[in-house]
Amino acid sequence: MKTFVIERDFPGAADLDAPALADIARTSNDTAASLGVPYRWITSYAAGDKIVCVHQADDESTVWEHSRRAGFPCTSVTEVASEFGPHSANP
Repeated sequence: MKTFVIERDFPGAADLDAPALADIARTSNDTAASLGVPYRWITSYAAGDKIVCVHQADDESTVWEHSRRAGFPCTSVTEVASEFGPHSANP
């Protein structure tokens, strides 16, 4: 599967409490299970007025379909070209 970064404009995202985040997580999990194709939600970050997510799917259109079915706003979907971090400094 390919990895995608999803940006969602979500006013007040940083102020979402644990029950609201749990609700969003349940909706995402249920929607992913209903797609009938391989789909994996890795993690999400609520910051400012955005939610940024990392998901895995076979193609971009499946990510857009997940957002549509879940009723989540979706500003952009971008395929990850490479991953790196502190561990990458000393190969």
